Order: sequence, then C-alpha cells, then structure tokens
Amino acid sequence: MFPTLDTERLRLREITKADAGDVFACFSDERVTRFYGQETLDSIEKAKAFVDFFANSYKEKRGIRWGIEVKERPGIIGTIGFNAWSPKHKRAEIGYEIHPEHWRKGYAFEAVSEVIRYGFDEFGLTRIGAVVFMDNEASNQLLAKAGFQREGILRDYMYQNGKAYDTYVYSILKND
Repeated sequence: MFPTLDTERLRLREITKADAGDVFACFSDERVTRFYGQETLDSIEKAKAFVDFFANSYKEKRGIRWGIEVKERPGIIGTIGFNAWSPKHKRAEIGYEIHPEHWRKGYAFEAVSEVIRYGFDEFGLTRIGAVVFMDNEASNQLLAKAGFQREGILRDYMYQNGKAYDTYVYSILKND
C-alpha cells in the first residue's frame, strides 16, 4: 500500500492518472524544468508517462514519488520523493519540484522535512543525498535550511537543453 503522509498544510499522496494535468502544468513550465535535468514537457501524453514512471519506480523498489497536495484543495502542486533508492546501502536521493504559483510559501520545506523524517524512520535510510544545479539558489537555500551539508561539486553532471552543468552534491545523515 502506498504511504500517505500528512503535515500541517500538506498531504503527500500517491500520484495517479487523474493527476496528469497537474503534472503537465508543473513540468511544462520552463521555470520548473530549467533546474531539473529534464526536457520541458510538451504534451499531456508525456505527463501520463511520468505518472507511469513514478508508479513503476515504486513497484520495482527503485524510488517513491508523492504528489504534493495542499489540504482542502484538490489536485497536486508538485511532486517529491526518493530516487536512486538502495535498501542495501540504506540511502536514496531526494528530488522535488513545485509549480511557480506556489513558490515562496514554505511548502517545499514542509514537504522536504516530512520526507526526510519518513526516509529515516520508515525506510530505514541512514543517508539522504541531493544533487542541485549550482544556480538554483532557492533549492540550495532550502537544503541548507533542512540540515543538508554541501559535500562538493559534480562537474558537468547534469544536462539541460543539451548543455552540461556543474551541480552541488548534498547529504543529510540520520545521525546529523
């Protein structure tokens, strides 16, 4: 059964086909995808493929992706989850995005904090990593606020629109 997580203002829940329109709204916005390492979506069919990818990743125990829903408001405003999940090595990488209409409201921090807690307490992780474009100031600040430590730079690590970018690599440990 897919876990649902609740915070003060948010519900983190399974992403379904019914969410494809919201997924498209987020991933078709270049303000979101410019730091994502993923091409901007240009069709609802590609958004449906994302939904399938998220579901299969969970089924195959490679990761988990929640839809971020503001309580009392239908639909999702973004997604958050773990990829590169390794139960053997007790680690995963966190990733997230929120539609620009909902930026600067503290939703990302609230969601990240809950997913970190869940990763350590329920998944048994001892390390959660993150890889972030160096120019993504908001995400770099968010991770620092959430307790992540910057470990270094990965040179030419992510490609966006055919161009290589350096990224910062972060981690937070259960014992931090």
